[in-house]
Amino acid sequence: MQKVIVTFPEGKHKVLTMSYDDGKIADRRLVQIFNKNGIKGTFHLNSGLLGEGDRLPAEEIAELYQGHEVSAHTVTHPTIERSPNEQIVEEVFEDRKRLEALVGYPVRGMSYPNGSFNSRIKQLLPNLGIEYSRVVQSTGGFGLPDDLIEWKPTCHHKRDLLQLGQQFIELHKQQYLYMMYVWGHSYEFDNDNNWELIEQFCEMVGGREDIWYATNIQYVDYMNAFRSLKFSASREMVFNPSAASVWLQVSGRVVEAKGGTTTSLL
Repeated sequence: MQKVIVTFPEGKHKVLTMSYDDGKIADRRLVQIFNKNGIKGTFHLNSGLLGEGDRLPAEEIAELYQGHEVSAHTVTHPTIERSPNEQIVEEVFEDRKRLEALVGYPVRGMSYPNGSFNSRIKQLLPNLGIEYSRVVQSTGGFGLPDDLIEWKPTCHHKRDLLQLGQQFIELHKQQYLYMMYVWGHSYEFDNDNNWELIEQFCEMVGGREDIWYATNIQYVDYMNAFRSLKFSASREMVFNPSAASVWLQVSGRVVEAKGGTTTSLL
């Protein structure tokens, strides 16, 4: 009997994803650090505040975040838990439209402004084209998210970042999938005068063969592609209706199920 489990791309069992809010000019330095170490970030922006104060101008967004993900954070950063539905709809949907006009691809994710959300807002978001939204409550662990509309990160970068990074590196049991998810605001490194913290972390965890470096939406898309796979009853073959490859561990072997094809698992 075939034993089939999903892995991350190329058979990897760990994923690192980074999430930073507000689009301040300190993102320029943070993106440089990510790029140097091969790390992917998701950047949640308020389209209505771009160019104000120390926020990045709209004309810089597409180039700066190329290779990363631009995600929604509402137009004006209100405490949406206290807002009527009509305002929430406008804040989220308009933010998507404005950001999409800048980056040229669908914006499908979000982080909650001021960490504000409730069950009413969670129910609204999928109808507004939002497939995930990050909260600020952290788990301190490396499990995969159970609820993408209430996506809990591992930690804020101020909270035991290097210690957790070392623990993440040392995880080796391949019967599990692990995620390290770090969030924060880039301007905090200026405020705290500790850019060496994120530099040391990225140097430590970057460039490792057993880690998949992904944006938030890349993780979401990959797991959705896995769930869309069509297995034969015997699990001797699988059809992948998506465009992207999905990697499986089949009785100990790593098998690539290429997009749009049927793959033998024997």
